[in-house]
Amino acid sequence: MLKPGPFLFQHDCAPVHKARSIKTWMTESGVDELDWPAQSPDLNPIEYLWDELERRLRARPSRPTSVCDLTNALLEEWSKIPINTLLNLVDSLPRRVEAVIAAKGGPTSY
Repeated sequence: MLKPGPFLFQHDCAPVHKARSIKTWMTESGVDELDWPAQSPDLNPIEYLWDELERRLRARPSRPTSVCDLTNALLEEWSKIPINTLLNLVDSLPRRVEAVIAAKGGPTSY
């Protein structure tokens, strides 16, 4: 059970997130869901960082063979992501929002 407190979960409304068992768990655990349209543009910069981290992990000469190895590899690769990558993602937010507005919520190049 989660610790008491207000929780708000954002997800993409994929069918797996809408399963009865998930909805029951969310209700019983006191987690509210943010009303979010399916297939909405993803403006969250963390998604791009997860992609960068995955690329870095896949480029390693050997794959982690345990949870401990994976944790260490993730921490190592995360620390190698240049600060400019983070700053560029944050700086790109206004352009991405403008692109979504121009596309009336439809697909963009982001």
